[in-house]
Amino acid sequence: MTISIEKRPIGVGHPPFIIAELSANHNGSLERALKTIEVAHQCGADAIKLQTYSADTMTIDCDREDFMIRGGLWDGYKLYDLYKWAETPFDWHQAMFEHARKLGITVFSTPFDETAVDLLESLNTPAYKIASFELTDLPLIRYVARTGKPMIMSTGMASEAEIEEAVATAREAGCSELVLLHCISSYPAPIEQANLLQIPQLAKRFDVLVGLSDHTLGTTASVAAIALGACVIEKHFTLSRMDKGPDCEFSLEPEELVRLCRDAKDAWSALGKSGFERQAIETPSKVFRRSLYFVRDLPAGTFITPADIRRIRPGHGLPPKFFDLLIGKKIKVDVRRGMPVLVENVEM
Repeated sequence: MTISIEKRPIGVGHPPFIIAELSANHNGSLERALKTIEVAHQCGADAIKLQTYSADTMTIDCDREDFMIRGGLWDGYKLYDLYKWAETPFDWHQAMFEHARKLGITVFSTPFDETAVDLLESLNTPAYKIASFELTDLPLIRYVARTGKPMIMSTGMASEAEIEEAVATAREAGCSELVLLHCISSYPAPIEQANLLQIPQLAKRFDVLVGLSDHTLGTTASVAAIALGACVIEKHFTLSRMDKGPDCEFSLEPEELVRLCRDAKDAWSALGKSGFERQAIETPSKVFRRSLYFVRDLPAGTFITPADIRRIRPGHGLPPKFFDLLIGKKIKVDVRRGMPVLVENVEM
């Protein structure tokens, strides 16, 4: 099973697709946003992903307690104020898309309402991401799916029934290329709660390609996910955590993104395929396996005793399994210490 984003195949048999999530790490600067895209490309990421919303498309400016964040990274923020701080202005998008395309890195986005989809369609986005918090927004999923573009959906917080409903909605509305990302929607997410074994379960249960939207610190969970079948890895990315910003605390810096791109693709290369066929690289090593050797000078006609042969390295003689069978057999020719025991030298 594979999908394709800008002719880049994604799926079993292909290297993992690494997405650097820009999110709010532009810190309110278009110049920084463009530089982040450039550095992500230099680090080896396959794609840069944006988030397309405004504070007014996400929520309303309201001081009621319902609209206040209590606890966690953004404790004390009013939702509207947080999104106003973090938003990527709609009028930046064309410059960001053009810059990414000039560099040769795939660029797409997470829309949070229909106006965002319309903007991204006008920019000919090659794919869409549905955020975990929007997985239950079935009208939005339906609207995105009708574009016919590949969809990547995060499953953080979602029950099995909610994931099933989202997948069914996307498929019924015309999405034929779908990836589900396992996700723990905590910022950051504790590594001990990463629950990576959910990744193969998602693939089996929903018959889709799978990946990981990783909010843990570092790159360990992302690399481990590759061994469990993840073909897409998404990680927040910033030029420097020291510069602060809404998402900087759980974002990778450039040297970490380089390591992720390298290690994830190395992990994929290490998977190989199941079965008992040995790798060609092992062939030269076979000579150093144990085999049967004469350890005494013996004349032809001698009957072999346990003291005459040993199971030693290298591997030019008969396999060790023939040791007991050879005891009491007659030697056909004169042998010297250090000669391999061969069928043609013994009356079998």
